[in-house]
Amino acid sequence: MKGRLVGIHHVALRVADLDEAAERWSRQFGLTVRDRHADRVFLACAFEDYSLELIQGAERPGFDHAGWELAPGDSWGDRAGEVEERPGGRAPSLHFPDPDGYGVELVPWTPRESPFPDVARLSNELPAFHPTKLGHVNVLTQDVRRLSAFYVDELGFRLTDRLGDEGIWLHLNADHHVHAMLEKEQTHFHHFALELRDIGEVRLLLDHLAKHGRWVIWGPGRHGVAASIFAYLRIPEEDLIVELYCDMEQVAPDHEPRDWEDTPHSSNTWGTLPPRTYFRFDAEAIEIERGQLQALGRAPG
Repeated sequence: MKGRLVGIHHVALRVADLDEAAERWSRQFGLTVRDRHADRVFLACAFEDYSLELIQGAERPGFDHAGWELAPGDSWGDRAGEVEERPGGRAPSLHFPDPDGYGVELVPWTPRESPFPDVARLSNELPAFHPTKLGHVNVLTQDVRRLSAFYVDELGFRLTDRLGDEGIWLHLNADHHVHAMLEKEQTHFHHFALELRDIGEVRLLLDHLAKHGRWVIWGPGRHGVAASIFAYLRIPEEDLIVELYCDMEQVAPDHEPRDWEDTPHSSNTWGTLPPRTYFRFDAEAIEIERGQLQALGRAPG
C-alpha cells in the first residue's frame, strides 16, 4: 500500500433493522442522514461526507469496518486491482481485513464542500445539537504488537504512545490518536468516539441520552494518555461502546512516542479506573450495569 492516509473517514455498523437504527442514531446522537439506500444509510456529524454507515441484514449486529481517507491525489499503489465500487455513486474503495479480522476500508479523498469553518456556514438540515466529528476507534486484541505493526508498517499510521505492554495509540494527523488498541484475552471492537467542543457539550449530550435510557459506564473523567475529557456509554443494539470526548491532546509533526506507566493516573487523572464490565460485552455485564449491581455490591465475581 503506497497511498498516504490523512485521517478516519467513517465507521460502519451492521444493524438488525435499518430504519430503526438510522432513526435512533439521528435522534439520540444528533447525526444527520446524508444518503439512504435499500441496504444502507449514511449519516454525518455535520458537513462531512459521512461518519457513520449502517448496513442492513446482519444476523449479528456490530462493527463491520472502519474507513480511512487517502490524501488528495494519492492512489492504491500495488492493490489497485482490488478496488471495488461503492453505493450511491461514490468513488471506488479498497476493502480488506486486518490481522484480527477487523474490516478496513480505504476511501479516496473527498473534496470539501467549503474551505470555511463549520460555524461560519449556513444550513437548514443540521439539528440544533450535533457532534463535531468522528474522532477515533478502539479495539481489543490478543496481540497488540502484531496488530499495531500492521497499521504502522502496512498503512502508514504513526505511533503516538504506549501504555506498559498493554496499550498502543496511533495517529495520522495532529489528533493524539485515530486508532487505539488494548491487549486483552478476547478480540472485540470496543468503541468509536464522537468529538464535542467542550465539557459543557458533553454534559448536554449526556443529559439528552439519559432521557433515552442510555447509561454512562465510565466517566466523566480525563485521560492521562491523550489528555481528553471522556464519558463512555453502552450501545447493546450494536454490541459496542460510544465515547463522547473533548479537549484531546494535539501532537506536533515531530512527535516522539512516549511510554506511560500503567497506573490509574495514566488512565484517568481525575480518579477512578473503569469498572470490570468496561471490557465485557456479554449479557451479564449489561445487566450488571443496568442494575448498578457493582455499586450495590451484588455483582458476580
